[in-house]
Amino acid sequence: MLLMLVSLVCCVLAAKACLQCDRRIRLRDDSYFLKASAIVSQIEMKRIRTHAYRTYRVTSRERMGIIDATTFYRVRKEYQSEFDHFLSQPLVGTLQMETIQIMEIGRQILEKHLDRFISQASSMLAFEGDQVVLNCFQPWHRLLLEKTEYHYSWSPYLPGYLNESDFTVLVVTDVSSVILNQLQAKDMGTYRCSLQGRSGIVFYRVSYRLTVVPKPDTTHQPALPTLPSLPLVESQSFQPVKDLLVPVIVMVTALSLAACVGLAVVLRMMMSQRRAAEEKRRKRMEGKNTQNVSS
Repeated sequence: MLLMLVSLVCCVLAAKACLQCDRRIRLRDDSYFLKASAIVSQIEMKRIRTHAYRTYRVTSRERMGIIDATTFYRVRKEYQSEFDHFLSQPLVGTLQMETIQIMEIGRQILEKHLDRFISQASSMLAFEGDQVVLNCFQPWHRLLLEKTEYHYSWSPYLPGYLNESDFTVLVVTDVSSVILNQLQAKDMGTYRCSLQGRSGIVFYRVSYRLTVVPKPDTTHQPALPTLPSLPLVESQSFQPVKDLLVPVIVMVTALSLAACVGLAVVLRMMMSQRRAAEEKRRKRMEGKNTQNVSS
């Protein structure tokens, strides 16, 4: 039961981009080629189908080879719709040419949806010197019975027409996440994580598109604003005040000195008058004492 549950979860989350592997597509193609063989040689129709399926595989491998089940459902439904439309139309040209055309339409449908799926890869933006964490863990990974490993690889190219040879293996680990430290511009590109079994089966695959931009310069400080110098006219306007200030200071100083001198003169006169008055009083007292002695 556990194995069945794991298989179901894997089918829901991921699917091989193999249009010719789908049972419904194969049955529809087999039915058509069987009827066409009554008109065109069976060898010729087999050659056309073999060539078409080969181009399907190449298209899938060039674009990671795995998509989500929802995208693959769209591929199958659109191909079936185009196939039914083709069969409902009157034959134009030879049957061989019509068959090659519908097979090519199937390849174009697969290519379109694969490119759309790849363009939706996780996009990350980081500054130089920073770090990012790549984590491709899904809860259902714990349910896998087979011993698995996470394969991280990198390509300098952006997602799109990437071949397996474009990727360089970075690390193979039991841990679902890796840390990229001290990022630089040369680290930009596409990072891919694949959950693989020891037998080589790929259970899950996801891509990350990393863009590294220069770090903003935070050390630059804006220059302090400087006030403009005062106009010459304004400087000259202070000159009359400066010219008047010197005489005022001189005058105040002179008045202060004069006041001090005058105050000293007045004090001296008062002291002289006081001494003269004391001298008169002393003489008067001496005269009275002399008369008292004579009498």
